[in-house]
Amino acid sequence: MNLRIYISFVAAICLFSKGAFAQTEDKVYMDHIQSVRLFQLGSSYDSQLDAPVVSLIGGRELMLYFDDLAYDPELYTAKLVHCNADWTPSQLKDNDFLPTFNEFNIQDYDYSINTRIPYIHYRFRIPQVTKSGNYLVKVYRGRDESQVILSKRFMVYEGLFTVGAAIVPPSQTAGRRESQQLNVFVNYSNGEVMDVLNQVKVLIRQNQRWDNAKYLSKPTFLNDISKTLRYESFDGSNTFRAGNEFRFVDLRFIRATGVNIANVQVETDVVYADAVIDKPRPESVYSQYLDLNGQYLVYTNDRPGGDPELESEYVLTTFRLSVEEDMQSVFLIGSFTQWGKSPEAKMSWDPNLKLFQTTLLLKQGWYDYQYGILDQNEFDTYSLEGSYFQTENEYEVLVYFRNMGSRYDQLVGYLYLHPNRRRL
Repeated sequence: MNLRIYISFVAAICLFSKGAFAQTEDKVYMDHIQSVRLFQLGSSYDSQLDAPVVSLIGGRELMLYFDDLAYDPELYTAKLVHCNADWTPSQLKDNDFLPTFNEFNIQDYDYSINTRIPYIHYRFRIPQVTKSGNYLVKVYRGRDESQVILSKRFMVYEGLFTVGAAIVPPSQTAGRRESQQLNVFVNYSNGEVMDVLNQVKVLIRQNQRWDNAKYLSKPTFLNDISKTLRYESFDGSNTFRAGNEFRFVDLRFIRATGVNIANVQVETDVVYADAVIDKPRPESVYSQYLDLNGQYLVYTNDRPGGDPELESEYVLTTFRLSVEEDMQSVFLIGSFTQWGKSPEAKMSWDPNLKLFQTTLLLKQGWYDYQYGILDQNEFDTYSLEGSYFQTENEYEVLVYFRNMGSRYDQLVGYLYLHPNRRRL
């Protein structure tokens, strides 16, 4: 990608009607908005890998980070939307879950320091809410809600129900070598549950993904006396493909080539990088190594002791996969491509190099990814990456409860499950 095309890429400003913001989802609506992250504040730099889930009482604070490459200060406004368990907007009014007016100016920002591509780094601390459940924070230009630049989901839970879970070999024998089953236990004795099958909803997700999350519709065991539910299905409804350990590129260096980077070209106004040429690995032997379970980490080793959020360079990074031309459309899957949904995630065929490739603008750091194909509106990585029961994944269990006569779904139980944790 030449510099002229790049400048046009970051300078383009699109106006969106309210109809464009029709769904509550994680999405970036403007090309010049980059590196959007929402995570719990922590003492270590890797806290940005944690899921945006906090306790209603005494929980850690959530921080929204994003960069604006247009480099002209804007008045950005943030607003919270309370959602039901299925991510449709709830019937709660703003003053039902917020003690303040639901419109917040984002005034905390800094300019990048001596970077080839200048940017403004914005930070917004998510305000304290008074109700549990699903939330969406949307950010828009000025006071015009039709000009949304990004939206990001987060959850606030209250420990009303007791939740337990375990990863076990799948009940279906055919998938034992490539799948992981999540058995779930829920005790609802602290809630006023009259109709447990309709009032309680249980959702499980893998590696913070929403595109393949599963609702556990019917428990396999229900004891009304002890107020317990068990989900140990034999039909695969609580089973995930284990997948493979994620591929990764190390972009923490521009003065040297990081791991899985073939070459780096530093120009006066932009940095280019090519990842090594990847190959499919569906039949390869399982190999254990550290990964971020599909997440990414902003960091730079070129300026020790500095602020990675302000001093990291943006790098035009090309990913390449060597496969046959007649393969279906190939996508780059990871949190940095919104799990395949961003426009840049779709790879194009290069007839000269005879491979699929795509170029993304990435802030220096560590990026996990896999390759997948789109199959019936779902991304399938099995044919390109393989799947092994031994693969290390993280899982979450979210339990929702709708009280009789209530106007919203409470998030009454949350469990983070990460056995055999192996993280960088």
